[in-house]
Amino acid sequence: MASRPIAPPIHLTQRSALLASLLAGGIAALIVLWLTGSAVFAGGFLGAAVVLAGAAVTWRSLAGADEAAAVEVDWGLARAIAQTAADAIAITDRAGRLVCANDRYEALFGGFPAPPDLPLGEGGAAALATAGRAAWRDGRAPSGPLRLDRQTITAEVTRAGEQQDMLIWRFEPAADATRVDRLTDALAGDLGNRLGEAGIMAALIAPDGRVLSANPVLSHRALGQPGGTIEGQDFARFLITDSRGLVRFEREGLDGNPLRPVQVPFAENESEGGPILIALLDEEDAPVADGPTAANHISTLVSLMPVGIALVDREGRFVQMNEVFTRAAGIDPAVPPLYPGDLVVREDKAAVADAVRRFANGAAAPSDMAVRLRDHPEEPVVLTIAGARGMGAAAVVLSLKDNSEESRLKRQVAQATKMQAVGQLAGGVAHDFNNILTAILGHCDLMLMRHSPGDSDYDDIQQIRSNSNRAAGLTRQLLAFSRQQTLRPQVLQLPDVVSEVSNLLKRLLGETVTLNVSHGRDLGPVRADPGQLEQVVVNLAVNARDAMQAKNPHGGGTLTIRTRAVGPAEVRERGSDIMPPADYTALEISDTGTGIPQEVLPKIFEPFFTTKEVGKGTGLGLSTVYGIVKQSGGYIFADSKPGQGATFTIYLPVHAAGAVAVPRAPVRTRQAEMWGTGTVLLVEDEAMVRAVAERALSRQGYTVLSAENGEAALELLETCQAPDLLISDVVMPQMDGPTMARHVRERYPHLPILFMSGYAEEQLRKSIDLDNVAFLPKPFSVQQLGEAARDALSQA
Repeated sequence: MASRPIAPPIHLTQRSALLASLLAGGIAALIVLWLTGSAVFAGGFLGAAVVLAGAAVTWRSLAGADEAAAVEVDWGLARAIAQTAADAIAITDRAGRLVCANDRYEALFGGFPAPPDLPLGEGGAAALATAGRAAWRDGRAPSGPLRLDRQTITAEVTRAGEQQDMLIWRFEPAADATRVDRLTDALAGDLGNRLGEAGIMAALIAPDGRVLSANPVLSHRALGQPGGTIEGQDFARFLITDSRGLVRFEREGLDGNPLRPVQVPFAENESEGGPILIALLDEEDAPVADGPTAANHISTLVSLMPVGIALVDREGRFVQMNEVFTRAAGIDPAVPPLYPGDLVVREDKAAVADAVRRFANGAAAPSDMAVRLRDHPEEPVVLTIAGARGMGAAAVVLSLKDNSEESRLKRQVAQATKMQAVGQLAGGVAHDFNNILTAILGHCDLMLMRHSPGDSDYDDIQQIRSNSNRAAGLTRQLLAFSRQQTLRPQVLQLPDVVSEVSNLLKRLLGETVTLNVSHGRDLGPVRADPGQLEQVVVNLAVNARDAMQAKNPHGGGTLTIRTRAVGPAEVRERGSDIMPPADYTALEISDTGTGIPQEVLPKIFEPFFTTKEVGKGTGLGLSTVYGIVKQSGGYIFADSKPGQGATFTIYLPVHAAGAVAVPRAPVRTRQAEMWGTGTVLLVEDEAMVRAVAERALSRQGYTVLSAENGEAALELLETCQAPDLLISDVVMPQMDGPTMARHVRERYPHLPILFMSGYAEEQLRKSIDLDNVAFLPKPFSVQQLGEAARDALSQA
């Protein structure tokens, strides 16, 4: 027998409520006694008040028990949700116990320690505890940068829960710690060893004085023993200063060799001071400040830095800049700039000059400023400026982040996002337009059945049909771009495809263009639609022909088609973030035309973009190529220099399932007789398409039952005999075609089904997971509908 829930004991607040109720009841009884003079009536009133107060307290206790049961947390669900986060997540209760954490938290901290007691060092744990207390008070609090091993992280603490008795701790890498983390790792590795060989002791110091990283030679000198480390300790305790201001190691005493400290600040943000790189140089003849040995050390230090560093003197002229700074600023080493203002656009020159002058005159805290480089004005970069001390002629340190790779990736992500958005729009427009074209083509076919050649309307109807077919071709190109085209992939060899289309290319290119075709060895088979690949080659060849004619109106030029095997090494040169390293078969198409301008190159695959004059070209050729290649699982790149032609390279992954290419299936001839018998259930939500299909099937001898959606079709089946064929649209409101077909198959397991849609069959294949089904892409003609219906019935 299940145990009955027990109400919790009456707490202090509940006792107070009971006493208050009894006191109020007593006062009310006295008032009744004074008004009525009846002690019996007053006593009854007091007893009723006592009973009601006890019932209220008991109900409140039971309600509290129910509420406590209602807010019990499903920690399995909470952990599953935390697992989906990209950051490290932990949850603690009011007592500070860890009640939930995800795998990223375990990987970050090497287990499940409860915050704030994390391996962050003294300052980090204290900062995290302060953030926790602030979150209990304010509901949310950030912690600021924290050091964990050799990386910088940030934490955000949020109060949560039905009773606000939980803290959610979220840890993520610091967004502005890239340069500092790289320098921290480099000092402990190869850079630190190279600095030591040059006689430079270097350490990265946090704003609170802790050592974030130090090279081995500095740790050895500070501790007096090899193999030790001073990371995490207060840097100042290893140094002493004499009466003349000379710095020495505390362990070596006043008789030790004087040291010359050089400071290089690194700002992480404007509100908080960033870490400082301190280099200690042995002064053989102290206190010489600008001797040749010191200058050599400083030059070596700057040149070895893994971040962009430049030194500027008090007059605002460059003293030195390292290779990283030169690359980040786009400087020609043969023609170096004289002033920092020479790097930026005219509007930013005054701001940079004022900042350099201010720091040269004694400003201490480093500062970040956004500037636009002269060679790349469209993308602002961050220039860090700080005052230099103890670096000889240098008075200002400039730091510039090399974000060329980051900018390239941003442009590629933005371009891919734009292409995807345009593709979705194009696919939706093409689907709706296909329905309209299906109705137009169908009505044209029905009208042509009533007219013969020579009639006054026959030519007009044929013209409408021809224009509709042309429009259908444009929608197919849109669907190809949006990767929603119906493909018939086969395992094939690219040289076979090129051979099939070579004769056509010779006619398209003309006699003045030379066609060179070469094939590499050991080409792997690919899986693609051969007809669509031929369209890719033809489109690229036609564009190349037009480019060569634009360069030489009298004709001439060379079109080169080459196939070759591509290994993972070449793919990595393209970038593993763009193409996964694997074996590919490449198809290259090069021309000797005008080339593609650099400002146009990122836009060439966009639909309706064309550089041809008005009235020539639809702007869908290259977008179709792009869609076919991407839908086939491949990649396409365009490389061009103005005036030197263009090269399009298509990478198709090698098909590993079979090494033998499958020959193209022969085209089956259709019978001219389209007459049929039987009952067809037609389900289509577009009224114009449904009307055309119903008339077309009826004229071909079928008995047609039509319904406007899936629910209506199921209701119709309740009142009619079993159909011989089900023809249905795939995407419909309320109940889609595949769902309706599954219900029909429950009653008629062997009923043949013909799906029709304006979307690609591959895109719908996940939802069309039924046996014995055929597919008819829209738009279709009356003859194509009749042939598809006959084939579906013959295979039943």
